[in-house]
Amino acid sequence: MKYILSTILAGILWGIISIFVRTLSAAGLTSVQIMFLRGGLSAVLLFVFLLIKDRSLLKIHLRDVWMFLGTGLVSLTFFSLCYFTTILQAGTSIAVILLYTSPIFILVFSRFLFKEKITGVKLVALIMTFAGCILVSGVGSGHGLSARAFFIGLCAGFGYAMYSIFGRYALAKYNSLTVNFYTFVFSSLSILPFCHAGEIAGAFNLKISLFVLGIAFFCTILPYFFYTYGLSGLETGKAAIFVTVEPLVGTLIGFFVWKEQATFMNVTGILLILAAIVVLGLPVRNDKNNNSVIQ
Repeated sequence: MKYILSTILAGILWGIISIFVRTLSAAGLTSVQIMFLRGGLSAVLLFVFLLIKDRSLLKIHLRDVWMFLGTGLVSLTFFSLCYFTTILQAGTSIAVILLYTSPIFILVFSRFLFKEKITGVKLVALIMTFAGCILVSGVGSGHGLSARAFFIGLCAGFGYAMYSIFGRYALAKYNSLTVNFYTFVFSSLSILPFCHAGEIAGAFNLKISLFVLGIAFFCTILPYFFYTYGLSGLETGKAAIFVTVEPLVGTLIGFFVWKEQATFMNVTGILLILAAIVVLGLPVRNDKNNNSVIQ
């Protein structure tokens, strides 16, 4: 249960990110600059913490760098850039739906790489989750979507899924704090050449500083720690579905913080996502034919 709660808490914290992103964007920072500040400051804060807590957690083998290139560059940086691009080309609602194709990628990869079974319960929860994300996003039948935007959106879902895959390999050898630290390091280094650091320095004031600190701590360090910890005790496919509480929370933030209008579709989508999480969290027993049955 603690792993499930940890994963759900990660989704909740990721879901509040719009509070920080909207404020920083309104202050003149670009998406790439926000990504760099988020990852860079998270790496610095975590480095100081590990330096004090246990320096041995900073040590990794050179032969294992590929794992952190995977979590940092292939996942965090790649999915973020694809996600932001999809938002610009197709709108936020379409981007959210395509981003949350990630559990599908995770279930497939986990089946072949980690030999995790694709059970009927997982498939039902996955269908409920995806349907819930569609309803939460408020997509209408009038949306047009280019093949390019669709492909980039799927790339966002693929990149998002890769953290769970590469993270599973890294957790077999390293502490979750080590995995998180090097994820942030490789992600921020990959973004540095494109973020126009001089412009960032000129835009800083006390308010921006506090919100950058907030997005680094509350929407990066803490949720990545909780999700990585949850991943250490859950099947990869299950963790991917539990964390889809994120769009639910994001929608609620829209209702209560940004005063966006709640619709019947939104509420139905929220209930579907919650139901999927409940279904996936129910204990199962095996019948005489070795089929999983919900108790």
